[in-house]
Amino acid sequence: MTGKERKKRKLKRFLLRAAGIFAAVCIIAAIGVWNALWPIRRLLPAYGIGERDEGEVRIHFLDVGQGDCEIVEFPDGSALVIDAGDGTWEHDDHILRYLKNLHISTLFLAITHADSDHCGGAAALLRDWRAAEVYLPVLPASMGIYEAIVREAQAQGAEIKTLTRYDVLARAGAYAVCISPYSVDESDLNDSSAVLFFSYAGVNVLFGGDISEERENRLISEQKLSEKLEEHLFDSGNYAVRLEETDILKVSHHGSGGSSCAEWLDLLRPETAVISCGRGNMYGHPADGALDRLAAVGADVYRIDELGDVMVTISKNGTYVTEYGYY
Repeated sequence: MTGKERKKRKLKRFLLRAAGIFAAVCIIAAIGVWNALWPIRRLLPAYGIGERDEGEVRIHFLDVGQGDCEIVEFPDGSALVIDAGDGTWEHDDHILRYLKNLHISTLFLAITHADSDHCGGAAALLRDWRAAEVYLPVLPASMGIYEAIVREAQAQGAEIKTLTRYDVLARAGAYAVCISPYSVDESDLNDSSAVLFFSYAGVNVLFGGDISEERENRLISEQKLSEKLEEHLFDSGNYAVRLEETDILKVSHHGSGGSSCAEWLDLLRPETAVISCGRGNMYGHPADGALDRLAAVGADVYRIDELGDVMVTISKNGTYVTEYGYY
């Protein structure tokens, strides 16, 4: 083989290699564009959870690792999604497949907290689901997460609100009232997270956000003042908030040791407590102290890291059942 032939062969191999690289880049780019315009995850099948009976409310506490995502199904077929996980593909897909099963008529999204484990998946959720209203936390998230959520909400024409004290979302006899934070001027990342009191047919659920013992004590003080004044300071108009009648507690801050203080739990005295935390998480959640305090008030504890997704079904007659491992 002459030197000229060897050069031609090398050039041919180089061109073939370059063409292969170019084709691969084009394929990856095409997938990226396609996924941006019509996300691939929409092809994923729905879970087989079963249909909600007429007049029922279902609350789903989803397994999104060391994060938070709850879905509240209202009796009229609308739904409130509270938080949206950390934004990993695994958890985004889990939320999508879950929502696809529920046949939601209107979706509302409330982000309680600016940490990525609560809001990381919100922009992806909004790309897959059109929301009528989006409630945002008082503090923006870092690394552009907050901006991405706002951009997606604006793109679909959703009404955007900041979630603070006395805000209400009411549908078909069920309602959620925000009891904390107090204003948009709060600065503590955890204690500015939204706390929601949800009520339907006499069954009450408190979503504790990521508040610490300090905020719990402040709410306890207000409760004591309410009793002294014989007024209900947490009520929002005609929507009653009765913390002492809490049946189900979404435990604050993934069951950390710095939340769920004894006096707070003694006020709430929940029958059922749900803890959202990841398997083998680096934070040691739930803390032994928090579990001991929940046991002291007689709460039945459902740990998502052990059980996976948890579903509470509230009947129109005011009874409820708690299930897990149902699909």
